[in-house]
Amino acid sequence: MRRNSRRLVVLVIGIFCSFLLSGCGILFSNELIVNRYADALLTKNNELQFRFRINNEILEAHQLYKVKVTIHDDKLASAIGKREIIYGEDQVLNGEYLEVKGKSEKYIFMDPIPLQQDLHIQELKNMIEQNNAVSIEVFNDKEVFGRVYLTNFSSEL
Repeated sequence: MRRNSRRLVVLVIGIFCSFLLSGCGILFSNELIVNRYADALLTKNNELQFRFRINNEILEAHQLYKVKVTIHDDKLASAIGKREIIYGEDQVLNGEYLEVKGKSEKYIFMDPIPLQQDLHIQELKNMIEQNNAVSIEVFNDKEVFGRVYLTNFSSEL
C-alpha cells in the first residue's frame, strides 16, 4: 500500500513538472511582459497600434517605469516614420513615468500610429510574427526590467 502511494506522489510531481516545463503552466508564469497578450493591431484607418499587458506584481519594488517599443525592421520603421516609441514620457502622471498600482496586470494600448507607406497585411504579419521586427522593453532610469519581441499580429481589415 505504501509503495502505491509513493508511486502516486512521484507520478503527480512528474506531471506537474512536465506542465511547468512544457509551458502549460502558463497560469504560474512570471513574465513581466505577458507575450501571449502582446500584439500589433492594424486598424481600419491603416494605423498600427501596439497593445500588451504588463505584470505589475513583478514591478512592485519599482514604482515607476517606461515602456519602449523599438522597430528593428527598416521597412516597417520607414512605414511608421519612427524607430522608437516611448510610452510614459509625455502621456502620463508627472509627464515622465507610468506608475505601478492597482491590479496585478495592466493593459497598455499605445496610441495608433498612421502608416506613411502602405504595407500588405501578410507582409506586415510576417515581419512581426517571424522576423522579430518589434521589441518591447520595460525600464526606468536605473535598469531594464524586461525585454521581449512582439510576436502576435491582428488586423481589423
